Amino acid sequence: MSIPAHKIFESIFFFAILGGSGYLIWQLFSPFVGAIALAAIIVTICYPMYENILRKLPNKSASVAAALSLLIVLLVVVLPIVVLASFILTEALSIYALFNTSDHLTIIESLSHFEKLIQTVVPTFTIDTANVVQQAAGFIVDHLINIFAGTASTLFLFFIALIASYYFFKDGKYFTTYLIKISPLNNVDDTRIIERLALAVRSVALGTVLVAIIQGSLTALGLTIFGFDRAILLGCVAALGSLIPGVGTTIVFVPAVAYLVYTGTYLPALALTLWGVLAVGLVDNIIGPRIMSRGNNMHPFLILLAVLGGITLFGPLGFILGPVILSLFMVLLELYHAHIEET
Repeated sequence: MSIPAHKIFESIFFFAILGGSGYLIWQLFSPFVGAIALAAIIVTICYPMYENILRKLPNKSASVAAALSLLIVLLVVVLPIVVLASFILTEALSIYALFNTSDHLTIIESLSHFEKLIQTVVPTFTIDTANVVQQAAGFIVDHLINIFAGTASTLFLFFIALIASYYFFKDGKYFTTYLIKISPLNNVDDTRIIERLALAVRSVALGTVLVAIIQGSLTALGLTIFGFDRAILLGCVAALGSLIPGVGTTIVFVPAVAYLVYTGTYLPALALTLWGVLAVGLVDNIIGPRIMSRGNNMHPFLILLAVLGGITLFGPLGFILGPVILSLFMVLLELYHAHIEET
């Protein structure tokens, strides 16, 4: 049965208008994509908290519950992250600046001594430690300084993210229902995608990422207690190291303990070793498995690549956004596999 020419023309005309208006909408919204994505991630993670608050309110007001949820997120999540980021940026800038002054020769000499110390244990070990430290500090500076440099634009996007979070809390179910309604996929598949994606986001954020943050914080605390400079920055390195299977926080603790042994401070070296085994090991063996068992089935190496790639593409937001994109891809692959088995 042939399709009338005017119907073909109508379809072409309609999709041309739809595509053109969609492009214009993208141009309108693209400056705020990062803020909206951040709001969506925060609300996805914290939505059970919002539902709990809503149930306990006498008048069951969605507006009040959304406002209270947003206030808790600001105090418990956003404020500590902003303070931590400012500390990290300060320490990274100080390291980066040292390599551009006359003091950099002393630093390189110290790092060379440390490299020789490692070579006494592993003779084949060789690495340009000075260059690695400088590049790592430069990487952190490049991706954090953009946030603090454009204060006006950062505050504006932060304001947009707050507004989006409020409405995502308040009208989140309406938005998801509407997406399911207009999606060309089967409603069952749409619902499964949204539910699995939400579960994956919470698993990555509350499992892998939260465990990494806890381990990095405990590492920074231990290094501060035993007198190490720039402990917060080293704690961030430990947090990234905890995402690497078989490496973990030893990427920081082993060199730190070796340095204490090299300088002859044996008692602090022993104490720091115990701190690493007990405090950080407690997270690895007890807290971590309990949290990460909640639906997280992604390989740690893939999560590591997603975190690093996300930071490269999206800046600090990529620490969460990278694993979220990976989660979406894994969910779609699972649905595709299910459809293949059904046919």
